[in-house]
Amino acid sequence: MASVLHLLKGPDPALARAVIEHHVRAGDQVSAVFLEGGAGFELPPAVRVRHVGADLSYAELLDLIFASDHVITW
Repeated sequence: MASVLHLLKGPDPALARAVIEHHVRAGDQVSAVFLEGGAGFELPPAVRVRHVGADLSYAELLDLIFASDHVITW
């Protein structure tokens, strides 16, 4: 099981959502962070969702990045 962090800001969530769902089905521990200015969208309940500026600082985001096995930006 890998720890996967998705950083989301892009306007089209279709591909990101499909990849995130694939990681969840594979049993990975998945987190998603919506960056400031990014449009939020619904994700599977197993995904830990955070928002920079609302419930996550940039310092905390940096910690998440270094703690993750994989980081994917959208």
